[in-house]
Amino acid sequence: MLGVLRNRVYRHLFAAQIVALTGTGLATIALGLLAYDLAGDEAGLVLGAALTIKMVAYVVVAPLAAAFAEQVDRRRMLVVLDLVRATVAIGLPFVTEVWQVYVLIFVLQSASAGFTPAFQATIPDVLTDEKDYTNALSLSRLAVDMESLLSPMLAALLLTFITFDTLFWGTSLGFMASALLVVSVVLPSPKPSGRRGIYDRTTRGIRIYLRTPRLRGLLALSWNAAALSSMVIVNTVVIVRADLGLPENAVAIALGGFGGGSMVAAFLLPSILNRFADRTVMLSGAFMGTSAMAILAILSGFAPLSLGLLTCFWACVGFGYSATLTPSGRLLTRSARPEDRPAVFAAQFTLSHACWLFLYPLAGWLMTRLGATAALSYMATAAVFGLGLAFVLWPREGQAVVQTDTT
Repeated sequence: MLGVLRNRVYRHLFAAQIVALTGTGLATIALGLLAYDLAGDEAGLVLGAALTIKMVAYVVVAPLAAAFAEQVDRRRMLVVLDLVRATVAIGLPFVTEVWQVYVLIFVLQSASAGFTPAFQATIPDVLTDEKDYTNALSLSRLAVDMESLLSPMLAALLLTFITFDTLFWGTSLGFMASALLVVSVVLPSPKPSGRRGIYDRTTRGIRIYLRTPRLRGLLALSWNAAALSSMVIVNTVVIVRADLGLPENAVAIALGGFGGGSMVAAFLLPSILNRFADRTVMLSGAFMGTSAMAILAILSGFAPLSLGLLTCFWACVGFGYSATLTPSGRLLTRSARPEDRPAVFAAQFTLSHACWLFLYPLAGWLMTRLGATAALSYMATAAVFGLGLAFVLWPREGQAVVQTDTT
C-alpha cells in the first residue's frame, strides 16, 4: 500500500491531506470550546447549528464550485481555497458573537466544499493505474480515521500549554502547509472540449451521476452509510454517558471501536478489491454494517448494553462503513471522462452530504424522543432501505467506463 508514495506528486498531495486533516481536527475541538465560551449551557445548540450550516454549505456550494473548477487551473484553485480556509481559521479566535461563528463556519465549509471534490478528482489523474489508485483510496481512509483518533489527543496535549483559541492558529498553519504542498507540484488540469453554459456546468455532474446505474447504486449505499454513521456519531455520547452512566473517556473508547473497524477495513481493502468486484465488496460491507446495528438493536431490547458490547458492534459497523464507501472513488473515476471528474466527484459530495443533512437530526430526534433501542431499530431500518435500493439500482456489470451523454 505504501509503495504508492513513491510517486512524488501523490506524496505531496497525501501530505497536504494529512496536515489539513490535522488542522481541521484541532478546529473541531476548539470550536466546541469556543461555543461553550460564547453560549455556556446552550453550546450544544450552537454546535448543532454549525453542523447544519456545514452540511448546507456542502450541499449547495459543491456543484457551484464544480461549475467553475473546469474553467480555472486546478492547482491555483486548490491553493486559493486553502488560503481562504486559513484566513477564516485565523478569524475565529476573535469572534465575540454567536452569529459571527455561523458566518465564518459557512465561509470555511464553502471553501471546503469546493476544495474536497476537486482534490479527490485530481488523484486518479495523478495515479492512472487502478491498483495504485485503490491503494491511495485506502491510505486516504486511514488518514481520516487516524485523524479522528489522534487529533483529540494532540489537542489535549496542546491545551496543557496554550488556550483553546490558539488551536485555531494550528488549524490555519495546517491549511497554509497544505497550500504550500499543493503549489510545490504540477497537477493535471483537464479542460472540457467545448464551452458550456453556467446551467450545464452546474448540473452536469449530477446529471451524469443520476444517469449512471452504478452511481445510482452508490447513492443508495451512501444513504445506507449515512444512516449507520449518523447513529454512531450523534448518539454514542448519549448512550455512553446517559444510558450507561460512564465517564467521558468511555465515549472515546466506543468511538474508537468505530474508527478501529474502519481502519482494519482500509488495510484489507486493496487485497480484497483485487479478488472481488467493487459491487460485491461494497454491498457486503453495507450488509455487515446494517446487520451489526440491527443485531445490537435486538440485544438492547432484552438486556442493558455494556461498553464492551457497544464497542465491538461499533467496530463491525465501522468495518462495513469503510468497505462501503472507500471504493467509491473507483466508481466515480470509471464513470466520467477526466474533464468531467470534478463535477462527478462534486455530485457525490453533494448528494451524500444531503443524506447526512437529513439523517443527522433524525438520529438525534429518535434518541431524544424514543430512546436507544428505538433509535437503533429505526436507523437500521433506514440502512436496510438503502441497501435494498442499491441491489435494485446497481445491476451486475463489467468494469469498463460508462460514458453517459447528458446533452
